Amino acid sequence: MLVSHKPGRGSRRSSARRDSAITARPAARIAAWTVQGAATIALLAYALHLVGVGDESVGFDTWAYNSLFGVAALLCLARAWFVDADRLAWAFLGLGLASWFAGEVYFTLELADIPLTPVPSVSDYLSLAFYPASYVALILMVRARVRRFQASMWLDGLIGALAIGAAATAVFLEPILESTGRDTAEIAVSLAYPVGDTLLLALVVGFFAVTGWRPGRDWMLVGAGLAAMAVADVLFLYLSAHGSYSEGTVLDALWPAAALLLSFSAWVPADRKQAGDMLSGVVMLIAPGLFAALALALVVLGSISATNTTSLVLATAALGVVIVRLGLSLMQNVSLLRDISRESVTDQLTGLGNRRKLIADLDELLSGGPQGTATHTLGLFDLDGFKDYNDSFGHPAGDALLQTLGERLTAAVRGCGRAYRLGGDEFCVVLGGDFDDDAIQAICDAGLTEHGSGFSISASCGRVVLPAETGTVSGALRIADTRLYQDKGSGGRASALKQARDVLMAALSERAPDLDRHVRDVAHMAVAVGERIGLEEQELLELGCAAQLHDVGKIAIPDAVLDKAGPLTDSEWKLMRSHTLVGDRIIRAAPMLAGVAQVVRSSHERWDGTGYPAGLAGDAIPLGSRIIAVCDAFDAMTSQRPYQSVMETATALKELRASAGAQFDPRIVDALCEEVEAWLMGAHQDSALGPPASVPVSASLTAALK
Repeated sequence: MLVSHKPGRGSRRSSARRDSAITARPAARIAAWTVQGAATIALLAYALHLVGVGDESVGFDTWAYNSLFGVAALLCLARAWFVDADRLAWAFLGLGLASWFAGEVYFTLELADIPLTPVPSVSDYLSLAFYPASYVALILMVRARVRRFQASMWLDGLIGALAIGAAATAVFLEPILESTGRDTAEIAVSLAYPVGDTLLLALVVGFFAVTGWRPGRDWMLVGAGLAAMAVADVLFLYLSAHGSYSEGTVLDALWPAAALLLSFSAWVPADRKQAGDMLSGVVMLIAPGLFAALALALVVLGSISATNTTSLVLATAALGVVIVRLGLSLMQNVSLLRDISRESVTDQLTGLGNRRKLIADLDELLSGGPQGTATHTLGLFDLDGFKDYNDSFGHPAGDALLQTLGERLTAAVRGCGRAYRLGGDEFCVVLGGDFDDDAIQAICDAGLTEHGSGFSISASCGRVVLPAETGTVSGALRIADTRLYQDKGSGGRASALKQARDVLMAALSERAPDLDRHVRDVAHMAVAVGERIGLEEQELLELGCAAQLHDVGKIAIPDAVLDKAGPLTDSEWKLMRSHTLVGDRIIRAAPMLAGVAQVVRSSHERWDGTGYPAGLAGDAIPLGSRIIAVCDAFDAMTSQRPYQSVMETATALKELRASAGAQFDPRIVDALCEEVEAWLMGAHQDSALGPPASVPVSASLTAALK
């Protein structure tokens, strides 16, 4: 004979809805929490009674048991009444628990004293009605919480459901089927409870999977309640089948405990905290992996011992789904890698190739070397007027304009090259063949110009022919960038630097013509040294500007001090040394020359820290200042001055080497000596930069300094 104790399945509130149990009226929440507390105390008293401690009154165990189911149903129905979110789902679950409660009451009043309980009975029908009501409730909650179901999540849930089903049937199926004295109806009713439990657990596991194994506190309570009911049902059926079950044990407390856990979840606010990406990824691997291991263990067990066929079929099916899941994961990973690879070389806004794609393509074009590589033309473009357009019409309109210009540029080079967007308002094209300036300008006009009411967009361009002008990617970009800024006119940084510098140089030339010649020679040498040690193009431009302006503060020094043939007095030295601070203040009047001003300020610092004005030492001195200091000293030694005669170049180089590590940065001294020696050996004979003390530089930088 089987007693009609049944585990039920509960549900959890939908966290996809912003309405949660916490939105209920305060009085309802307080009442629910009070009932939960009283039910917990009652459950504890019931459990103590079962183990022989506590209330010994007649009928306490029966009515305490039944009342706990009634409280669970009441809590779920109250949740449906007082809270809008998932109202229908909680109503179904409450009705399911109420039906179960009615079945228990009917059994107590009508069947408990009958020697042979009929199977199936009204109590069974009422109790089993809990399962379909719970299925409906769970499905409604899942649909409300999970808006998007991924195939991989469904498969993970199916793996868990099949593994749980395989484990459950391995435990309860054979004992029930092999028990004697049972007819078909009795066996069907006996199986209905664990099968219903298994289906409910499978639904919960599936939900856990579609939430990425982060279900929240409410559904954790649901899972715990259903697991407790399933364990109670399976143990009960197993013990009953072997004739070893007896009423009044702790096992009986599992059913009301499970029902209360289900109802308690109704009043737990949904936990919307999400685990970190790493934790989430680990859980999503571990959870289905454990279920797969369980299925594999059951299959292995079936190969070495007698196991029912149903359990083996379910376990094998679970492993089959694991294989399908692995195949899907592989396809997703391949697709993800393909997307990442494409996105890494694609500008997201315009769909053109990005800087990484440009560098890769140029590297491929130049990989054959200057002798064996076909001619290509690199065109670099920077929009003029785009910032004003953005400020006037907003960034969404600016993005739309960039997309339109990208499409036009692509159309302009279709059939002869490829277009790129390097970021911001900077575009680029790589063309097959030698395109002259007019052809590049025509492409620029066709693809990157737009005019309208209140705005005008055009572009400046820089062109370089590959590999005729350079055989390296960095060299190509450097030359194109320099030419672009030369073309940009008053809107470019290089031009702005030149304009501000030219104003100050004009003032210096009027004040002291000899200084004008000196600073220009120092600038040429400084840029040459900067090129040798690997400075970038923009750094070289600022270095050249700083070198030309490093003595601009001397316009504030009286002629009597500046041209004095004899030694300077202490007060005159103090006045002379102030010229770096004066120069710093003068140059900072142009905001975009702030970096240049800092280099000028420190141009008379010494490597050993004994220089002025701040006593900086070593790498604390700006690199540009260290370069200018060496070049300034070399030019001073090899030029006619009122206070000294001209020194031979070789002697000047020897003096520089002797002062390396004390007055000068040794690395910079070595670089200048190598440049001068290269000129003396004839390496720069094609230059027209003047006396031997002035070291030639590249044509592009020479033009930038003029």
